Amino acid sequence: MIRSALTVSLVAELSGGPWVYRDPLEISIPRAKKVGFDGIELFIASAAELNSGLLGRLLGNYNLELSAIGTGAGKVLHNLTLTSTDENVRVRAHSFIREIIRLAGDFGAPAIIGSMQGAVSSDTDRSQALAWLAESLEDLAGLAGSYDQPLLFEPLNRYETDIFNRLGDAAAFIGKLDASNILLVADLFHMNIEEASIPQALRSARELLGYVHFADSNRRAVGMGHTAIDEIAETLRDISYSGYLSAEVFALPDPDSAALQTIKSFNAHFRARST
Repeated sequence: MIRSALTVSLVAELSGGPWVYRDPLEISIPRAKKVGFDGIELFIASAAELNSGLLGRLLGNYNLELSAIGTGAGKVLHNLTLTSTDENVRVRAHSFIREIIRLAGDFGAPAIIGSMQGAVSSDTDRSQALAWLAESLEDLAGLAGSYDQPLLFEPLNRYETDIFNRLGDAAAFIGKLDASNILLVADLFHMNIEEASIPQALRSARELLGYVHFADSNRRAVGMGHTAIDEIAETLRDISYSGYLSAEVFALPDPDSAALQTIKSFNAHFRARST
């Protein structure tokens, strides 16, 4: 069964990102439950800065799941990437992600690698950048597998990276790696920019589809842009997708309105069809 989630950021320095709630866990988790979500996706500054005991108690008290933890703060706050030409930066990036994988794994959740994939530097070539990325992903997938979790990899649009922009290209790369538990995040906002057909891209990558960022064309809640969500929803049902649809969207016009619009769209396209 497809489940719903929304993003919660605990990084005060990054107030303008696509996260629905930015308040402390004690406020954000009850709000997510009240609206009707099944889980939350966390964006945190680092594994060490999260109060995991508090998170566990609140998730239990409100019967919510942790859908995933993003690693993007490693890039945004510390400029750490897995494809940096600086070996020390790559090592630190790898360690940063490993700690988040451990944290997420303790909650039965995966970690997402998006912006920390980095980009091809003018100081190297694409083949070397992909070799560094492959080495890291294989090792990190092994750690995720020890928690019986996938490692989630997210293609981003051309304005954020030149590593992988389309689902099919990322799938071809992952398919050659020595790891069987690396899955893809299909972010509908990025796909609106890069894919000729979102439904066709989803169908082509169906075997590796592990998570979906549920966002409209303008990175607002689904229903507030021009993405043709009907066909996308039909495709997800047709390919028997059973993971999370997580609202990685701007808190516009305000957090609760974004959450309510998301759950309205989710219910209309998924829950109403399954009852």
